[in-house]
Amino acid sequence: MTANHTPHTPSARVVALEAAGPRPSMKADRMAPLLTAGDPLADAVIADLDLYGPKARQALDAGLRKGLAGLDERPPKAVAALLKQVETTPPWVDPLMLHRGDTVSLSVPPLWFGLCAITGALAHTYACPATARMLMRTDKPTPTVSFRLAETGVWARQTIRPGGLLRGGPGYVATVEARLRHARMRAASLTDRDMGVPGLPIGQLDMARTWLGFTLTAFQALTAVGIGITAEEESRLYRYWSYVAHLLGLDERLYRDVADHAGARRLQELLNTMTATPDDTSRAATAAMIGAQAHATAHAPGAVLSEEQLEDLIRCVLRRSLGNTAADRLGIPDVPAAADLVPLISTLNRQARYWQTFSPASAQEARRQAAEEPGPESQPIAAVLPLGVALQRQAGVRRSGTPAA
Repeated sequence: MTANHTPHTPSARVVALEAAGPRPSMKADRMAPLLTAGDPLADAVIADLDLYGPKARQALDAGLRKGLAGLDERPPKAVAALLKQVETTPPWVDPLMLHRGDTVSLSVPPLWFGLCAITGALAHTYACPATARMLMRTDKPTPTVSFRLAETGVWARQTIRPGGLLRGGPGYVATVEARLRHARMRAASLTDRDMGVPGLPIGQLDMARTWLGFTLTAFQALTAVGIGITAEEESRLYRYWSYVAHLLGLDERLYRDVADHAGARRLQELLNTMTATPDDTSRAATAAMIGAQAHATAHAPGAVLSEEQLEDLIRCVLRRSLGNTAADRLGIPDVPAAADLVPLISTLNRQARYWQTFSPASAQEARRQAAEEPGPESQPIAAVLPLGVALQRQAGVRRSGTPAA
């Protein structure tokens, strides 16, 4: 039995898809086979690692860093096949783009990248109950999620950094290693399926959801706090992350037609028809992730908000980015008090981003938006106070009903 084997009995996801009624398009029917599709190249490598042991692992590690041609001995067949695939740069990839890194994500301040992009991506991942169960193989979610949060943050920053995805670079190596971890989890899921657990977790559709988490969901969360991007930046973002998808082993049918947020939303809607509703494991993982991110941020140097304030802020951002229905299903509560702060935070971030990305074209766009939205004069506190002071003063007003001293 191989890791991309399709079982004779329909998986729970196939049954759910059939019960959902009419598909949004014929494309859903063409995607249905991906419900039980794994990643044959990576799955075969896992089999080789188990068969040949440390020798295969050493060949893989050396090949990722030096390239297939740089190895002294020919590695096992599956390892060689995987290295050849990841080293073959698709013709649509701009080498200069890889040298520059993901300039769109790099333009986001680290605080907001962690609070919005990372938490948004993980919440989106945990919304799939099959994936959540695979990632939460323990009755102690907090330590597991804390490790996953840190691991995801490190991987994301290695992936977006300038030169990170060049052959042998830290993001290149980390992304292929993440691909192999997915394959290892699929191999474990086969044993579980023999024991009566349905479906193929961490398959192609789950990996596509993860990919959307760092593109569409992450930037919806950032938009919720005033960090928006232009149409040209959207295009650059998806060109870069299409190469990430290639390294992750995604089927090209899932991402090559996705060039902007609109295309990503169409893919998201399609995946939603093939994904079960979040369950208790999804909700436990999401709650633990929010708490872990708030704890890490509150204890970082220069922190200005408490864990409780940060938890409320993250919940508010996730509700705005995922939508109320999806947030309710994930057990993310509505936090009216935090919602009062988001317009202020958004104004501060828009002002900061205006000067960070200033150009005549951006100035013209800012004037257009100013004509449609309330300007800084409606919130004078945002124009003159640093974020921490502004938030604390706003919190003081909310608690006492009068301006804080």
